[in-house]
Amino acid sequence: MTTTRRAVLGAAGLATMAAPRALGQAASGAAPGAFTLLPLPYAPEANEPHIDAETMLLHHDKHHAAYVAALNGAAKDNPALGNRPLHETLARLGELPEAVRATVRNNGGGHANHAMFWQLMGGRGGQPSGALLAAVIRDLGGMEAMRTAFNRMGLSQFGSGWVFVTVEPSGKLGLAARANQDTPLMDGSQVLLGNDVWEHAYYLKYRNRRADYLAAWWNVVNWDAVAARYDRARAGTLTI
Repeated sequence: MTTTRRAVLGAAGLATMAAPRALGQAASGAAPGAFTLLPLPYAPEANEPHIDAETMLLHHDKHHAAYVAALNGAAKDNPALGNRPLHETLARLGELPEAVRATVRNNGGGHANHAMFWQLMGGRGGQPSGALLAAVIRDLGGMEAMRTAFNRMGLSQFGSGWVFVTVEPSGKLGLAARANQDTPLMDGSQVLLGNDVWEHAYYLKYRNRRADYLAAWWNVVNWDAVAARYDRARAGTLTI
């Protein structure tokens, strides 16, 4: 990486590290129905060498931003979209007008998936502890079995999509894969963590080697953030 590029990325990282970590729908003081693209909660190079800074910036600043812009366009024409939390809207897509349903499914799903995704990286991998580790062992056969099954589902996902660990209010864990920007939220389920297997998430570094990307991604998982989501799921306060 050149000195100039490092300086630019480093400055961007300082700006994002100062931003709040909360997942946002309507920001405080924002117009009704406005959805917010929050900055990355860490420097864009924080996940290197496993995920490069250029991919992080393009993925967040271009791809995620496009979903938010399209979702805000839909909310502008349908202000009621801003009156309900996004996870509830996604769980009740069938109630939306047909003219806007596909837009909200694709872009609302994309926004929810990515808002979750950024929060769970920037870590150093390893494994969780306490109640979350106990749940992984109980429900998914342990860390190695979970990673193997999760990666297999991600590799088997035809075309674009996501692979998830889901969590029930009881704390029980499961695995799920979805096409495009669909999410278990659309089935009324809760998402503990998920990995993006769209090519834009990995192609600059891994080209067509999705399996290598899936294996490397575990090295940047922030298990403290995942454990906090697990606690919120059991408390009934987990959203997207």
